[in-house]
Amino acid sequence: MSVVVIEFITLDGRASDPDGRAGTPHGGWAFRHGPEPVAGDKFRLGNLLDEGVLLLGRRTWELFAEIWPGRDDPFAARMNAAAKLVASRTLTDVSAWENSRLVDGDLVDAVKSEHRDVIITGSLSIVHTLMGEGLIDEYRLLTFPTVLGVGTKLFPAGSFVDLQCRAIEPAGAAVYAQYGRSAR
Repeated sequence: MSVVVIEFITLDGRASDPDGRAGTPHGGWAFRHGPEPVAGDKFRLGNLLDEGVLLLGRRTWELFAEIWPGRDDPFAARMNAAAKLVASRTLTDVSAWENSRLVDGDLVDAVKSEHRDVIITGSLSIVHTLMGEGLIDEYRLLTFPTVLGVGTKLFPAGSFVDLQCRAIEPAGAAVYAQYGRSAR
């Protein structure tokens, strides 16, 4: 089992409001570059999506539950069919998006006991919690040529993470990079 983080980020490491739905002053920065960088399986999830489990926080799950069920392309079909765990203290019903279930109990314990690969998309509070526990094995990032100067960073101040670059390639206006834990 591995824990994989997938994120849209800016050149200055910000990951908040890439689609503009949060209404921040510079929100929507990932989608200003056209559909090529964000369409389809840009994070090279492949079998991870089919055999693993998506782990989403409440806000990300609510957003995705609004948009993904209404799409009918091949990648959307895979997203809709994927198993989903939702970490929320307030939601009681996650039936709006098929194959979703609430995390039962402690988030860290749930991740540690999961036998499938865990894919976290968005959900920075979950990423930061698991990062603090040393549970993240891989980061798959789409970096956009934008500097925000404000917003939540993927790696908070004071973070130390030593990674090894496994892949890097252009993705439209963005750059796809895959990083894994460094050999220790």
